[in-house]
Amino acid sequence: MNKRPVETIMGIVVLVVATLFMMFAYNVSDLQVVKGYEINARFLKVGGLNTGADVRINGIKVGTVISQEINPIDYMVDVKLSILPNISLPEDSVISVAGDGLMGDKFIKIQPGISDKKLSQGDIAKNIKDAKSLEDMVGEIIFMVAGDDNE
Repeated sequence: MNKRPVETIMGIVVLVVATLFMMFAYNVSDLQVVKGYEINARFLKVGGLNTGADVRINGIKVGTVISQEINPIDYMVDVKLSILPNISLPEDSVISVAGDGLMGDKFIKIQPGISDKKLSQGDIAKNIKDAKSLEDMVGEIIFMVAGDDNE
Protein backbone atom coordinates (compact mmCIF):
# COMPACT_ATOMS: atom_id res chain seq x y z
CA MET A 1 0.00 0.00 0.00
CA ASN A 2 2.95 2.27 -0.53
CA LYS A 3 1.46 4.66 -3.14
CA ARG A 4 3.35 7.51 -4.56
CA PRO A 5 1.91 10.96 -3.81
CA VAL A 6 2.22 11.90 -7.50
CA GLU A 7 -0.36 9.24 -8.46
CA THR A 8 -2.78 10.49 -5.80
CA ILE A 9 -2.40 14.09 -6.91
CA MET A 10 -2.90 13.13 -10.57
CA GLY A 11 -6.06 11.19 -9.63
CA ILE A 12 -7.45 14.24 -7.84
CA VAL A 13 -6.59 16.47 -10.82
CA VAL A 14 -8.38 14.07 -13.20
CA LEU A 15 -11.50 14.09 -10.97
CA VAL A 16 -11.51 17.91 -10.78
CA VAL A 17 -11.11 18.27 -14.55
CA ALA A 18 -13.92 15.72 -15.16
CA THR A 19 -16.21 17.62 -12.78
CA LEU A 20 -15.45 20.94 -14.47
CA PHE A 21 -16.11 19.36 -17.88
CA MET A 22 -19.49 18.00 -16.70
CA MET A 23 -20.50 21.43 -15.35
CA PHE A 24 -19.46 23.09 -18.62
CA ALA A 25 -21.37 20.51 -20.71
CA TYR A 26 -24.51 20.98 -18.60
CA ASN A 27 -24.40 24.77 -18.94
CA VAL A 28 -23.82 24.68 -22.70
CA SER A 29 -26.39 21.98 -23.51
CA ASP A 30 -29.55 23.97 -22.59
CA LEU A 31 -30.80 21.28 -20.21
CA GLN A 32 -31.73 23.77 -17.54
CA VAL A 33 -35.37 24.53 -16.80
CA VAL A 34 -36.24 28.01 -18.02
CA LYS A 35 -37.32 30.27 -15.17
CA GLY A 36 -39.89 32.83 -16.22
CA TYR A 37 -43.61 33.44 -16.31
CA GLU A 38 -46.00 30.50 -16.54
CA ILE A 39 -48.78 30.05 -19.08
CA ASN A 40 -51.16 27.14 -19.55
CA ALA A 41 -52.27 25.28 -22.66
CA ARG A 42 -55.01 22.64 -22.95
CA PHE A 43 -54.53 19.88 -25.53
CA LEU A 44 -56.72 16.95 -26.58
CA LYS A 45 -53.57 14.87 -27.18
CA VAL A 46 -49.89 15.58 -26.65
CA GLY A 47 -48.42 12.56 -28.47
CA GLY A 48 -45.43 11.72 -26.26
CA LEU A 49 -44.56 15.20 -24.99
CA ASN A 50 -42.47 14.95 -21.82
CA THR A 51 -42.15 17.21 -18.81
CA GLY A 52 -38.90 19.15 -19.29
CA ALA A 53 -39.34 19.34 -23.07
CA ASP A 54 -38.35 22.53 -24.90
CA VAL A 55 -40.69 25.36 -25.82
CA ARG A 56 -39.41 26.90 -29.05
CA ILE A 57 -40.06 29.88 -31.29
CA ASN A 58 -38.50 29.52 -34.76
CA GLY A 59 -36.28 26.71 -33.44
CA ILE A 60 -34.87 28.70 -30.51
CA LYS A 61 -35.54 27.50 -26.96
CA VAL A 62 -37.58 30.10 -25.07
CA GLY A 63 -39.15 27.94 -22.40
CA THR A 64 -39.72 24.58 -20.78
CA VAL A 65 -42.69 22.29 -20.20
CA ILE A 66 -42.90 22.21 -16.40
CA SER A 67 -45.93 19.97 -15.87
CA GLN A 68 -48.66 17.94 -17.57
CA GLU A 69 -51.78 16.43 -16.09
CA ILE A 70 -55.12 15.05 -17.18
CA ASN A 71 -58.13 17.14 -16.24
CA PRO A 72 -60.52 14.57 -14.66
CA ILE A 73 -63.62 16.47 -15.83
CA ASP A 74 -63.08 16.71 -19.60
CA TYR A 75 -59.95 14.51 -20.00
CA MET A 76 -58.00 17.28 -21.70
CA VAL A 77 -54.26 17.51 -21.01
CA ASP A 78 -53.35 20.62 -19.03
CA VAL A 79 -49.76 21.61 -19.88
CA LYS A 80 -47.95 24.30 -17.89
CA LEU A 81 -45.15 26.17 -19.70
CA SER A 82 -42.46 28.42 -18.29
CA ILE A 83 -41.47 31.17 -20.76
CA LEU A 84 -38.43 33.46 -20.57
CA PRO A 85 -39.38 36.80 -18.99
CA ASN A 86 -38.04 38.82 -21.95
CA ILE A 87 -40.37 36.99 -24.41
CA SER A 88 -43.79 38.64 -24.51
CA LEU A 89 -46.21 36.39 -26.40
CA PRO A 90 -49.21 37.87 -28.21
CA GLU A 91 -52.55 36.46 -27.08
CA ASP A 92 -53.30 34.97 -30.51
CA SER A 93 -50.06 32.97 -30.72
CA VAL A 94 -50.47 29.41 -32.02
CA ILE A 95 -49.17 26.79 -29.59
CA SER A 96 -48.71 23.28 -30.94
CA VAL A 97 -46.94 20.00 -30.20
CA ALA A 98 -44.26 19.29 -32.80
CA GLY A 99 -41.48 16.75 -33.19
CA ASP A 100 -37.85 16.71 -34.24
CA GLY A 101 -38.24 14.70 -37.43
CA LEU A 102 -40.35 11.61 -37.87
CA MET A 103 -39.25 9.80 -34.71
CA GLY A 104 -37.63 12.64 -32.73
CA ASP A 105 -38.50 14.07 -29.34
CA LYS A 106 -41.62 16.17 -28.99
CA PHE A 107 -41.54 19.85 -28.06
CA ILE A 108 -43.91 22.82 -27.90
CA LYS A 109 -43.77 25.05 -30.96
CA ILE A 110 -45.04 28.62 -30.69
CA GLN A 111 -45.90 30.73 -33.71
CA PRO A 112 -46.27 34.29 -32.38
CA GLY A 113 -49.45 36.11 -33.34
CA ILE A 114 -50.06 39.79 -34.04
CA SER A 115 -52.39 40.78 -31.21
CA ASP A 116 -51.59 43.81 -29.07
CA LYS A 117 -52.78 41.88 -25.99
CA LYS A 118 -50.06 39.75 -24.41
CA LEU A 119 -50.18 36.50 -22.45
CA SER A 120 -49.16 36.95 -18.82
CA GLN A 121 -48.58 34.85 -15.71
CA GLY A 122 -51.23 32.12 -15.35
CA ASP A 123 -53.08 32.85 -18.60
CA ILE A 124 -54.56 30.00 -20.64
CA ALA A 125 -53.56 30.08 -24.31
CA LYS A 126 -56.58 29.79 -26.61
CA ASN A 127 -55.06 29.05 -30.03
CA ILE A 128 -53.95 25.40 -29.66
CA LYS A 129 -53.10 22.68 -32.18
CA ASP A 130 -52.96 19.09 -30.96
CA ALA A 131 -50.17 16.64 -31.72
CA LYS A 132 -50.47 14.60 -34.91
CA SER A 133 -49.41 10.99 -34.75
CA LEU A 134 -47.82 9.10 -37.59
CA GLU A 135 -51.10 7.23 -38.05
CA ASP A 136 -53.00 10.53 -38.39
CA MET A 137 -50.62 11.77 -41.09
CA VAL A 138 -50.76 8.47 -43.03
CA GLY A 139 -54.56 8.55 -42.82
CA GLU A 140 -54.64 12.09 -44.24
CA ILE A 141 -52.40 11.08 -47.14
CA ILE A 142 -54.55 8.04 -47.92
CA PHE A 143 -57.69 10.19 -47.76
CA MET A 144 -56.15 12.76 -50.12
CA VAL A 145 -55.07 10.07 -52.61
CA ALA A 146 -58.43 8.29 -52.43
CA GLY A 147 -60.23 11.62 -52.87
CA ASP A 148 -58.24 12.38 -56.06
CA ASP A 149 -59.16 8.99 -57.59
CA ASN A 150 -62.90 9.66 -57.25
CA GLU A 151 -62.83 12.77 -59.40
